[in-house]
Amino acid sequence: MTTHPERIAVTRRKPGVGSRIAASFGYALGLPMLLLVIWGLVATRSTSRFFPDPLTIFEAFVDTWVGPAFVEDVLPSLYRLGLGITASIVIGIAAGTVIGLLQWLRELLEPLLEFFRAIPPPVLIPVVMLLLGITDTMKVVVIVSGAIWPILLNTIEGVRATDSVMKETADSFQITWWERLWFLVLPAASPRIMAGVRQGLSVALILMVISEMFASSAGLGYRIAYFQRNYLIAEMWSGILLLGLVGVFLAVVFGLVERRVLRWYHGIREVNRV
Repeated sequence: MTTHPERIAVTRRKPGVGSRIAASFGYALGLPMLLLVIWGLVATRSTSRFFPDPLTIFEAFVDTWVGPAFVEDVLPSLYRLGLGITASIVIGIAAGTVIGLLQWLRELLEPLLEFFRAIPPPVLIPVVMLLLGITDTMKVVVIVSGAIWPILLNTIEGVRATDSVMKETADSFQITWWERLWFLVLPAASPRIMAGVRQGLSVALILMVISEMFASSAGLGYRIAYFQRNYLIAEMWSGILLLGLVGVFLAVVFGLVERRVLRWYHGIREVNRV
C-alpha cells in the first residue's frame, strides 16, 4: 500500500495564549530595551552632561514626578488634554457630518476650511491669550484649534464617500433620516473618523505642551521648559519620558476603543484575507 504525500494531513499546533502574549510583549519591549542599552553605553563613554544615562534619568523621574508635582502639574495637564480631545471629537464629528451631508454647505465652506487649516495653531496662542487671558480655557481652546482639523476633515470625507448603492437602498426602503444617519452614514464613515481621531490625539498632546510654555506657572510643558532654562538636564529628560508614556497610554486606549468601534470593519478585512 502506497501513500501519497499530498494526502497526508499535517497538523500544526497553534501557539497557546501564554506564548502569544509573551511574543507580543517581546516585540513591544525588545526595541525599547535595545535602545536603552545603546543609550547607556553611549552615555557612559560620553563627557557631555546633556545626555545622562538611563539610570540617572529614571532616578530624576521618580524624584520629580512621584509626589506633589504629579498632582500640581501632571493631573491638570491631563485634565486639559482630556477636555481638548473630547471637545475636538464632539465638534469635529458633529460639524463634519453636517458639512459632509450637505453638498452646498461643503462647497461654501471648503475655501474657508482650507484657509484656517493652513494656519499653525501655535501662531494663534497670542491672539487667544488676548481674548481669553492666561486661563485653563485658553489652553483648552489652543488644543482644540489644532486637534479638531484631522477629525473634521476626515469626517467630511468619510460621510461624503458613503456608498451610493447603499444610499439608494435606504431610499427604496424609506428609512428615516435618523436611522440612515445612525445605521448607514456614521458606520460607513467610522474608519476615516477613527483615523482622524488618531491624528488628533498626537496634535492635542503637542499643543498641550506648547500652550503650557506660554506665560504659564504650572503644567507639564511649563516644568519641562523650567528644567531646560535652569540646566536641570536629567529632570528635563524625565519630563520628556513622561510625555512619551502619556502618548503610549493614549495609543493603547485608542487601540481598545478603535477595536470596539470598528470590529465589523476588522471582521470584513479578516474575511477578505481568507
